[in-house]
Amino acid sequence: MAVPRIIATESALNLLSELHQQHGALLFHQSGGCCDGSAPMCFPEDEFLIDSNDVFIGEIDKVPFYMAADQFEYWKHTQLTLDITPGRGSSFSLEAPTGNRFMIRSKLFTEEEMKHLTPIRKGA
Repeated sequence: MAVPRIIATESALNLLSELHQQHGALLFHQSGGCCDGSAPMCFPEDEFLIDSNDVFIGEIDKVPFYMAADQFEYWKHTQLTLDITPGRGSSFSLEAPTGNRFMIRSKLFTEEEMKHLTPIRKGA
């Protein structure tokens, strides 16, 4: 059985469902930038361009999650968990007005899990 690289908490899934109802198709991107840029950001799918420097690492409730390739190098040995926390995130991310922000928790993969990871692919 394949081990997912990205999973989500129930709270994150609930917020994602609300955002999907309001905005339609979505995507996540996490860049290697500083400050807000290193947090997972949620965008309408047609308002963010994925390029060859981005890595598709999986889906959360049918929402694709991409990460900048250089950032992925730091995270490739960890399973990422999308979660939320109270507070205001980036003004560019769709959850900003909700009083919550998306965040990532991580755990190192075991050697056994590393053998069964879901494949990644480069962006556009």
